[in-house]
Amino acid sequence: MSVPLRRALALAAFAVLAVLWVLAATRLWRTKVPSDLKLPHLQASSYFTPAYLRRASSYERFLRIDFVLAQIALIAALVGYALRGERLMRESAAGRVGTGLLLGMLGLAIVWIAQLPFGLAEVWWERRHGVSHQGYLSWAFESFFSLGGEFLFICLTIAIVMGFAGLLGNRWWIAGVPALVGVAVLIAFISPFLVGQVHAARDPALRADARQLARVEGVGHLKVEVEDVHRFTTAPNAEAVGLGPTRRVILWDTLLGGRFPRREVRVVLAHEIGHIAHDHIWRGLAWLVLFGLPVGFLIAMATRGRGGLYEPRAVPLALLAFVVLQLVVSPAQNATTRRMEAEADWSALRATHDPAAARSAFQRLARTSHADPDPPGWWQALTGDHPTIMQRIEMVEAYARRQAAAG
Repeated sequence: MSVPLRRALALAAFAVLAVLWVLAATRLWRTKVPSDLKLPHLQASSYFTPAYLRRASSYERFLRIDFVLAQIALIAALVGYALRGERLMRESAAGRVGTGLLLGMLGLAIVWIAQLPFGLAEVWWERRHGVSHQGYLSWAFESFFSLGGEFLFICLTIAIVMGFAGLLGNRWWIAGVPALVGVAVLIAFISPFLVGQVHAARDPALRADARQLARVEGVGHLKVEVEDVHRFTTAPNAEAVGLGPTRRVILWDTLLGGRFPRREVRVVLAHEIGHIAHDHIWRGLAWLVLFGLPVGFLIAMATRGRGGLYEPRAVPLALLAFVVLQLVVSPAQNATTRRMEAEADWSALRATHDPAAARSAFQRLARTSHADPDPPGWWQALTGDHPTIMQRIEMVEAYARRQAAAG
């Protein structure tokens, strides 16, 4: 086959893949939030006191600076590793994949060391503001021991990628990304069993609310569990986890025990059940495929000069490329999760028919976490995987107005 013909076929295949990508992304982007829903533009000062807004802005300003410095330190450390890391492979006799695993392990250690001071600074700031109760040593040890799980995942990732690179060369991403998503599906399935101190919800009222809301949102039987975190933090949270028979809702105990009124807990519970009702975990995994394919392709291109990921000496450069690309695509990834969070908010409003409770829940969630209800746009784009507190309140007000207009 001639070179021009091969290029023409490659371009045609790329065009087909691009069209399929856009079609899949368009379908995943759709939500059950009415397309004609117009959110009013509200002022945070109408829902929060000036003193709170000043405190929240000051609290999050430190975290933003800490985040930016942490990213700079991380990229600088990985640049240094990408430039010098391949020298370490000369000392290795572990074979091609084994050497790649060794370089991946060293890269993970460098990442941990580079992030350690910024993580400790965040703990100090949260302790100072009463959000965290965790000690510095316990956080450092917990962070260090969590490397074990991350190391296993990194090793599995490198083994899969280098294995497919041995078969497909620089086209490893075509099979490697779906294989890694398969691992992510397995992790999502077993994730409920990896959570810390969890027990079944004991409050009869909470269990009754869960049954009623699950029925309203079309989920059927659903486990609701409580995670004990009050020894470490005062911040409230909840999450929907698991797939199929393992799916459940986990509430942090910082939401319960009278800290939040029952009506507000119902809103949070309905929101998490909404994630399950709309298959958001599966949709998140589908987005992982869509983002993973171009990221995998770009990593393959970035490492081509070092022999691609068939060669272990390309691993340090691949780690750098992954971190940089992750930062670059984070605004798009966050936009997809915000869409799903907004859909879960809308689902909760429809299930509870209690906009007043939703409004007060969002206000209380902000105050207990010292969250800035209306953060700068760049910060929301880079780190905001939920709508801002004010955007969530605006949806509540839009729902209330629609409800009033319907009589």
